[in-house]
Amino acid sequence: MIVRGNRMLSVDHLRKTYRIDSGPVPAVSGVSFCIEKGRVYTLLGPSGCGKSTILRCVAGLEKPDEGEIRVGDRVVFSSLSGMSLPAHERNVGMVFQSYAIWPHMNVFDNIAFPLVYGKKKHSKKEIEDLVEGALKLVHMEGLAKRSAALLSGGQQQRVALARALVYQPDVLLLDEPLSNLDARLRDTVRKEIRGLVKALNLTILFVTHDQIEALSLSDRIAVMQNGLIVQEGSPRDIYLLPHNGFVGNFVGCANQIKGRLVQKSEDGQIGLVDTVVGQVQGMCPEGLFIGENVIFSIRPEIGSLYAHKPDKKINLIEVDVELLTFTGAFTECLLRSGDTCLEMKVVGPDNLEENQKAYLYLPPESCLVLPTEA
Repeated sequence: MIVRGNRMLSVDHLRKTYRIDSGPVPAVSGVSFCIEKGRVYTLLGPSGCGKSTILRCVAGLEKPDEGEIRVGDRVVFSSLSGMSLPAHERNVGMVFQSYAIWPHMNVFDNIAFPLVYGKKKHSKKEIEDLVEGALKLVHMEGLAKRSAALLSGGQQQRVALARALVYQPDVLLLDEPLSNLDARLRDTVRKEIRGLVKALNLTILFVTHDQIEALSLSDRIAVMQNGLIVQEGSPRDIYLLPHNGFVGNFVGCANQIKGRLVQKSEDGQIGLVDTVVGQVQGMCPEGLFIGENVIFSIRPEIGSLYAHKPDKKINLIEVDVELLTFTGAFTECLLRSGDTCLEMKVVGPDNLEENQKAYLYLPPESCLVLPTEA
């Protein structure tokens, strides 16, 4: 198949509004993005932000009000032309949050279902070979005849993944497929999916509200809020360089202190912010002006905590240590400066105790000065 510009999925100006008794409810408000072949693109955001609606529109399970969707070089939906291919003609695979495994079938029949009842006809030998290959991909060889009702949650997830892969779709759609797994199994399956992406050159549109899943699985992340993409970028940029307080706090925890920008360095990269914990410095994006209300954002892992006042001239905050929780690699600290609480993760120090004074140092190059949400 010819893929225009190596783009396997393109979504342009997608809009979807639901009509309920109380009136129209906008779910997606003009979203555009594209995914290159062999890449994982993640829609990340809270419940109700529109990410699952986009996924269902791509799959053909929902009909958008406006926009265009292309899978490879084929238009599968266009509001201008009235084109809307049914789901079974789009050649996309989907793994649902609930897995949608048929309990009355065995593993083989569940995986073979799209081959037996799909548009393209396959011989019995072709079906057996394709199902066997899919079982190997998800490490379930030898379980073809097992009843689906006897599968664990992790095995059900693997069957759902194998069923989506068995007919070699152009794009694989994953709708929070790991949310029903325990933490250890989630980590294992994340690594398996990442391995499959590399081995099979898969193109994946992934929907999740879990920032760890998004950061570990994705090539690019689109953070969504109220039906819009508010920031798109690599996992590293989304985490380290959020555009605003919403992104900074949603993608990983962040301490956020309101303040006012009072000064910028000559090159404009460092901003001095007046806050309730004193004047502090952080990296300042373009477009912020002196006198503007801002958010001073601090990731929990960036600080250093001292029992005695260190020789630091800037970004040193005197705090009360309210709670220390040793977790192995670091100590979780609940700190208070006046009415402001800060949650930090530090290595050591061994000489600190609860209910004492301490000093928190925040490297300016690791702090962010962000615009307030509009």
